[in-house]
Amino acid sequence: MQKRSKRYQAESKLIDRNKTYDLDEALGLIKQTSKTKFDGSLEVHIRLGIDPKKSDQFVRSAIILPHGTGKKLKIAVIADESKQKEAKEAGAFLVGGKELIEEIKKTSRCDFDIMIATPDMMKELASVAKVLGPKGLMPSPKSGTVTVDVKKTIDELNKGKVEFKNDDSANIHQIIGKVSWDTAKLKENFETLYDAIKRVKPSGLKGTYIKSLTISGSMGPGVKVKV
Repeated sequence: MQKRSKRYQAESKLIDRNKTYDLDEALGLIKQTSKTKFDGSLEVHIRLGIDPKKSDQFVRSAIILPHGTGKKLKIAVIADESKQKEAKEAGAFLVGGKELIEEIKKTSRCDFDIMIATPDMMKELASVAKVLGPKGLMPSPKSGTVTVDVKKTIDELNKGKVEFKNDDSANIHQIIGKVSWDTAKLKENFETLYDAIKRVKPSGLKGTYIKSLTISGSMGPGVKVKV
């Protein structure tokens, strides 16, 4: 069992583990108990009643959070020369074509947060799918990261566009801002995410869709929120 710090144990006593809180009260508790030396992120953890082994119950979509996540993204772009200039001017962190793919293949290094690719480069990217895939970095049409409009996609990501999807345990984990932010901003981001998840409920699902919802600050205890 992981040994918790005295700070964590003291903060945990402020939260009733058997209680579910209204969102306002939950956010207040997170702000009260997240006493890190850095400005921690606010994370949402949702347990779904889906069967992740069934392809028709996979939950995945993309949204633009009104206030972003508070994180400056390092965006990599794989494109031919005609689109590389556009990507650089839009503020991409890393831009290249086949030579960048070869570098990833040789080193397995991925010093970026998200990758965008133009459709014509997807065949080339197949050679590094085993490197990018497990890290969640493989561009996908479903997430909007395979595109001909490189500038628009970069702009949307910088404005707060995020992709959410369930993991193998039927859970969704998503950062929605910084603990230090105004409560109203955090609520708006939370409600945007929550509404989006409800909209993509699998049509064939029987039973409870959203089983539980917890929010937490970086390295802090979780607080259950009423759903």
